[in-house]
Amino acid sequence: MFPARRLVLGLAAALALPAALTASAGAAATTADPLFAPVDTPGPALTVTPAQLAAVLQCSKGVDHAAKAPVLLVQGTGATAKDNWSWTYEPALDKLGIPWCAVDLPDHATSDVQVAGEYVVAAIRDMHARAGRKVDIIGHSQGGMVPRWALRFWPDTRAMVDDVIGFAPSNHGTTQAAAGCKDGCAAADWQQSDTSNFMKALNSRQETFKGISYTVVYTRTDEVVQPNQNPQTGSSSLRTGDGRITNVATQDICPNDVNEHLIVGLYDPVAYALAVDALTHDGPADPARVPITTCAQMFHPGINPVTFPADAAAALADFESYQPKQLAAEPPLACYTTASCPATAAATPARGCASRRRYTVHVPAAYRRAVRVTLNGRALKVRRAKGRYTAVVDLRGRRAGAVRLVVRGRSASGRALRQTRTYRLC
Repeated sequence: MFPARRLVLGLAAALALPAALTASAGAAATTADPLFAPVDTPGPALTVTPAQLAAVLQCSKGVDHAAKAPVLLVQGTGATAKDNWSWTYEPALDKLGIPWCAVDLPDHATSDVQVAGEYVVAAIRDMHARAGRKVDIIGHSQGGMVPRWALRFWPDTRAMVDDVIGFAPSNHGTTQAAAGCKDGCAAADWQQSDTSNFMKALNSRQETFKGISYTVVYTRTDEVVQPNQNPQTGSSSLRTGDGRITNVATQDICPNDVNEHLIVGLYDPVAYALAVDALTHDGPADPARVPITTCAQMFHPGINPVTFPADAAAALADFESYQPKQLAAEPPLACYTTASCPATAAATPARGCASRRRYTVHVPAAYRRAVRVTLNGRALKVRRAKGRYTAVVDLRGRRAGAVRLVVRGRSASGRALRQTRTYRLC
């Protein structure tokens, strides 16, 4: 696949440290085609099951009842979550005390991006329910773009997300795909062409949404996502909608920066500084807050200089060994993109399915005092009758995702007791 070949070159360059590359100029298209579904059209039911999500979502400590907004990490085309994040942003976020989850998109993120988008929807809902607060997202290449598919076609997720941070994201596709796909490509490569139907659907009507901050970090020496010379015509940049947007080239801060597509999403210190600025301030990143001393750094703080050669080599080996399925053409658009699904496949009720469950929890008899029951961190009213404690759990109206019930208390002897239950909705 075309982008994969270029990414291999990029990771090989990472092993040798950056070398100068050139990029071409051009225009990226955005469509307001009225044939695509209005932005408030309820999203379809997911085909991704809770079990499938659990198999691909790896989380750090601190996501449940999070003290800070947890970060969802989304990998790029051809890579696994481990390749992209285990030696880069997972340790970086750990150092900052920010909890995270990494979703490992199927098939090294080379199959249908529409399906990848469902995994992101499921991950957002799950993390939001577990954390009890909004989620931030960091993605690289396709991973910086596919969260926008989730937000575009599943409107309920918009209230669950605070920041979307993309490193060299393929927001408008790439002009490099046409030549590279003449003899067949992986589904995700077809869809990341600048002329694909997928891109037309993704960018239809509006690119961003109110209440969400978007930080786009790109490099003018990107050899994969092209053109990327300026925010007016660049593929990565976002330009429409109600969201708060920052589009910034690494060269805007460090004029002599030559890091290319892959390095920006792995260990580039400028991209890291912008991402942390967005995570720790209201709104998108402000380049003016990034110190010029960042330009003198080789790695961001998550990178271990001692293990860097081995870490990068392992990621490269895994990347090169994977052979994606080749298709002769772009996968068809799902019916929900045009609001044309038949009744049996119609979208779920507004903002996804709603639970109808309401029941009473009977606290075990061992709990004698200091009993407290919380649902996603919110305290429920506890009653005592005939020596037993009870609490009413009302899930009516809650949307798809998961909720966590925690029962705490003490035994008659004063021993601390705790039980946790997780309920999947819809």
